[in-house]
Amino acid sequence: MSSFELNKILASVLLALIVAWGSGLLASKLIAPEQLAHAAIAVETAPAGGAPSAAAQGAAPAETVQSIGPLLASASVDAGKDVAKKCVACHTFDKGKPNGIGPNLFGVVGDEIAHDRNGYSFSDALKKKGGTWTVDALNEWLSKPTAFARGTKMTFVGLPKPQDRANVIAYLNSLSDTPKPLAAGQ
Repeated sequence: MSSFELNKILASVLLALIVAWGSGLLASKLIAPEQLAHAAIAVETAPAGGAPSAAAQGAAPAETVQSIGPLLASASVDAGKDVAKKCVACHTFDKGKPNGIGPNLFGVVGDEIAHDRNGYSFSDALKKKGGTWTVDALNEWLSKPTAFARGTKMTFVGLPKPQDRANVIAYLNSLSDTPKPLAAGQ
């Protein structure tokens, strides 16, 4: 190999390094990163004494969920079915269908929380919660499942709009051999 060929190779490598460095410098000037005001994900840590906080021990944070009682009167089963399309990736709704990632939801309104639904394995958080799937319990659950039962396996973030929750509850109630009368407090 002649020295002329070697010089061309070295010049090419040097030019590539200069272009890469210049591109990086230009990109950092065009797109300046912004520091977040607070962490995007809150991580629970134990206080200085070593004892876990009440939230880390499974106590539900004090959150108030807007009552949907007045909205139940105008709740639409069809609108609830449309909103519940978000749920079909994990749940089944028809009577006798097998569980999905989550349990089959036919007849859930008025049923016991974490009650055996075709052998579905509920999280310990829901088992400890106990009680019945009343309108109010479903409202809290659908608002934010992790606040209702801290440690639940359900990863859905919830339905922030009260009317959407009322519609879904009306839809879930229709999925029963004997639908319940819908009223808050039941």
